Amino acid sequence: MPSSISSSEISSDESEPLFERPLPALGNRLGIAMLVCLLLLAGWEAWVRSQQVSPSIRNSDGLWAEQRRRIDHGEGDGWVLIGSSRTLFDVQLDAWETVAGRRPIQLALEGTSPVAVMEGLADDPKFTGKLLVGVAPGLFFSGYEYRRPAIERFAKETPTQWFGQRVSLLFEPWLAFYDPDYALPAILHRQPIANRPGVEFKMEVRKLSNMGRDRNNRMWRRIETDPEYRDLARRIWAQDWKPLAELPPPRREKILASRASQIERTLAAVAKLKARGVTVVFVQLPYAGHYAVSEPDIAPRALTWDPLIEKSGALGLHFQDHPEMQGYALPEWSHMSAGEADRFTPVFYRLLQDQLAASATGAQP
Repeated sequence: MPSSISSSEISSDESEPLFERPLPALGNRLGIAMLVCLLLLAGWEAWVRSQQVSPSIRNSDGLWAEQRRRIDHGEGDGWVLIGSSRTLFDVQLDAWETVAGRRPIQLALEGTSPVAVMEGLADDPKFTGKLLVGVAPGLFFSGYEYRRPAIERFAKETPTQWFGQRVSLLFEPWLAFYDPDYALPAILHRQPIANRPGVEFKMEVRKLSNMGRDRNNRMWRRIETDPEYRDLARRIWAQDWKPLAELPPPRREKILASRASQIERTLAAVAKLKARGVTVVFVQLPYAGHYAVSEPDIAPRALTWDPLIEKSGALGLHFQDHPEMQGYALPEWSHMSAGEADRFTPVFYRLLQDQLAASATGAQP
């Protein structure tokens, strides 16, 4: 008796039968599924809009990289704005263009020191214009870079990332729920669920503005009209703050050391820019409330701003020194409302031009 039987020795009628499962007939099920999906999206969009949210362009890394590339594509001979969120909120591109005749390039990044951006411009021979550098003391002199990925995106953007940005821009102007602050995970994360004992979580920054295609940024009107939401924004800014003297010694020493390093980096960048004929202007835009206490504490003017302006030889405009830069509404202490920014920008531009003219003639600014 053979020890095994090959498959070829089995007759066809003895093999296992083969079964073919027919594909289900979808009929109108696919259409129903798509309809349900569209209804759910429409409902979500309606709810988001009921929260006073309107569609706007996402302040993405790709959008910043796109604006940065304008300099390398032939627009590097005009004004470029860098800094943190105050530069982003308070300087309105429409109002600037009205008085200047040309729109500046907006490269400010919220929560981020502009020193690295300045260094990149200093090394870019295609930038030959004028540079306005917004100085938020707590960020500028600490070197903190919340939006560092945007700076890196400009240098290393892949074709896939470029294409993804183009696709995203097709939807951003039309869908309010595309706002990152109203994404479902973000909303779920904010639900009032009790934390475990001994565990505390910081409140994340909420929606504060709407952005245009060229990164013109305007404060969201709800900050002005909704006292509860405005107070939430203020609580987020002030959370966990402690005076410099009360911080643990290692952290305090790190902050003090960063002041000197950021100033040195800035001076080196300014020297390169000036050698190429670029005009550099530093500006401290208005702040109030909590920031009127925390900013001078973390970066005293006499130890940071004054040495920066003196050593760089650049023009410096501090809101405390110029009545034209004072008296504007700052609903959440750090940024101007949209209407106030519209009013501020032409006044500031004229002050800027007067100060530059005075500096050029050797007159006292």
